[in-house]
Amino acid sequence: MKDIHSAFKAVVAIAAASLTADPTPPAIDLRGYDAVEFYLAIGVGGITFDATNKIEFKLTHSDDNVTYEAVAQADVLGVTVGSGGIVKALVAAHAAAAVYRFGYKGGRRYTKLLPDFSGTHGTGTPIAALAQLGYGHDNPQANQA
Repeated sequence: MKDIHSAFKAVVAIAAASLTADPTPPAIDLRGYDAVEFYLAIGVGGITFDATNKIEFKLTHSDDNVTYEAVAQADVLGVTVGSGGIVKALVAAHAAAAVYRFGYKGGRRYTKLLPDFSGTHGTGTPIAALAQLGYGHDNPQANQA
């Protein structure tokens, strides 16, 4: 069996919570890594999503951790990027928990994944996201257990 444990580091991209409004996402610093894969976990929708009452997950990137811009399709693997860096949109009923993944291949040092809430969300939707940093320049990576 091959060892991937020593080659990756996980960081929080969206803290696990039942959300009804936009949280403040942490900046993910990619310094020292050559790859990042995002894992977005979404529970059963707290509301029935539609074109007005929705959540759009936007991926942004930055060189300086101050000025962030939306990613473009050329920066991402595994999903179609919509206007404003949208990598996933909840605009219809989300009746079962699911995990979605996509990779960032852009050349910027920092990224952020923001759940952008629109409309009315009287009941929260469980959301969490991890960023898996890979191909570290200093392997093996430290244990995180």
